[in-house]
Amino acid sequence: MKIKLDENLPCAMLGHDVHSVNQEGLSGCSDPELWVTAQRESRFFITQDLDFADLRAFALGPHHGILIIRLRTPSRISLVARVLEIFQSEGVADWAGCFVVATEHKIRLLKPLDRGL
Repeated sequence: MKIKLDENLPCAMLGHDVHSVNQEGLSGCSDPELWVTAQRESRFFITQDLDFADLRAFALGPHHGILIIRLRTPSRISLVARVLEIFQSEGVADWAGCFVVATEHKIRLLKPLDRGL
């Protein structure tokens, strides 16, 4: 799976093609710029930034998916552990076009009606 990690997310996605905003020199770019870059590269976007929770700007549908991680104490270790747990236990490959919010114990998945990418 092709993934783009936003700032402040550790890059530890074994077995996936991962690009990091920090590694690509995109730190400080606007949210819309990051989103466009992730979509142009056909990448599932993972972030902690609640600005991406605005469904008017980042609507369900023809995109490659977004996962917002919301942990009470988002340390580097807890972020890596939660993201790896999600990728091991959930059908993440089917999340194209979806809006997903994950906390320590829950995952909220919003799917578009039309999944045509």
